[in-house]
Amino acid sequence: MKRVLLAALLALGGLAAALYLQAEQIILGAEAYIFGYPLVIMDVTRSNATQMLGPENQLHRVRSFPDAGFREVVRPNVDTLYTSAFIDMAKGPRVFEMPANSQRYEVMPFMDAWTHVFAAPGTRSTGTKGGKFLLVGPTWQGLVPAGLTLLRAPTRMVWLIGRTQTNGVADYPLVHGLQDRLTLRSLSSWQAGRDDETPTWQRATQRLAPPIEQMQAMRSEVFFTRLAQLMVDNPASVVDAPMLAKLARIGIRPGDALHWSLLERWSVGLGRWIADFAVARELKKPRDLVRGWATPPTNLGNYGTDYNTRAAVAMVGLGANLPADAIYPNTRLDQDGRALEGSQRYRLHFKAGELPPVNAFWSVTAYNAQDFFIDNPLQRYALGDRDPLAFNADGSLDLLVQATAPSGELAKNWLPVRAGEPFLLNARLYWPKPAALSGAWGMPVVERID
Repeated sequence: MKRVLLAALLALGGLAAALYLQAEQIILGAEAYIFGYPLVIMDVTRSNATQMLGPENQLHRVRSFPDAGFREVVRPNVDTLYTSAFIDMAKGPRVFEMPANSQRYEVMPFMDAWTHVFAAPGTRSTGTKGGKFLLVGPTWQGLVPAGLTLLRAPTRMVWLIGRTQTNGVADYPLVHGLQDRLTLRSLSSWQAGRDDETPTWQRATQRLAPPIEQMQAMRSEVFFTRLAQLMVDNPASVVDAPMLAKLARIGIRPGDALHWSLLERWSVGLGRWIADFAVARELKKPRDLVRGWATPPTNLGNYGTDYNTRAAVAMVGLGANLPADAIYPNTRLDQDGRALEGSQRYRLHFKAGELPPVNAFWSVTAYNAQDFFIDNPLQRYALGDRDPLAFNADGSLDLLVQATAPSGELAKNWLPVRAGEPFLLNARLYWPKPAALSGAWGMPVVERID
């Protein structure tokens, strides 16, 4: 990242020469922005959720799939219904209960304020018998009641972003019942055998801008001030000590106000702009493609000091699962490396016995250039192993991606796109088997049909 930042700085020509003495401040500003971005966007997302969905410390159950008009987050899915909550650990321990569930795959990851997944109860990790969990803050001391499993959050802010497998619209009643059985209560309420009192809450009267747009519009001084305040109750990890020392060199310390001169403020702002530019450019570069498909890094949700990856994921896929629970191969290219475009016809051919290796289920979704669903008469945005697909006589499977419907049985295998518009394909493998996690198995190339 530092080499990229220096190259961008030098590209500014005469202006860079004038700012030679501020070069360190600019570079540290860029690094601080990359480091702090996940924490700040988590807080912006929390603020949006508490104004639009409901108060903190309560479960919010999404009851239906998004449609083509949905614009709140990029790359939404029609595989799962969400059960989520932003949890304020300063309000005391919470008890999260998952009843036994052998009917549908589920995963209930808990993320800290820096977007690390510190626990992921669910079908893969805890089986179908469910569980009862005591969620506590980083400094909590006490006895864990019998029957509860301790989950210690590293930060005050926690995001539960649970997913329950949903096999189409007809599956809503069953999944709603499974969602309703999930509970989140204060420890005192759980011990007394009662529900929490429902707090008074009023939904925001105006639609809020999506978090990514708020981040783009946020002034640099506001961003870094918010970062410094958030770090008080949401401390960085021990392994982040060298980065915290860098932040301190430009006056960013937990709880402290910023005291920058005009030139320092301008320099740090320039560093932030360079970082945004560098990340956006890197995200557009195809990397480590296998048959045209890119698979996100294996350290999703557990980034360590890989701040670049952590920030990039926060920008394009906040709330990502651990790879053990789901992986997301994606492609924008056909077999010749040409961009996918809706006026062409494409085939995704899975040989017999080579369907995505999963313990749960898989799907392939088409998105437009803005990473949203593609409107179509069938309102069909994805295909997968829960659909009534038509297999070939030899047991192989062809998914057809094109703007017009194929005839006969193959209409079952049609994933609609729009003529004249670019698109991408995003596969999802839930609870992938070792072959998918290791790369021994990979998605087949997208073949253009002439």
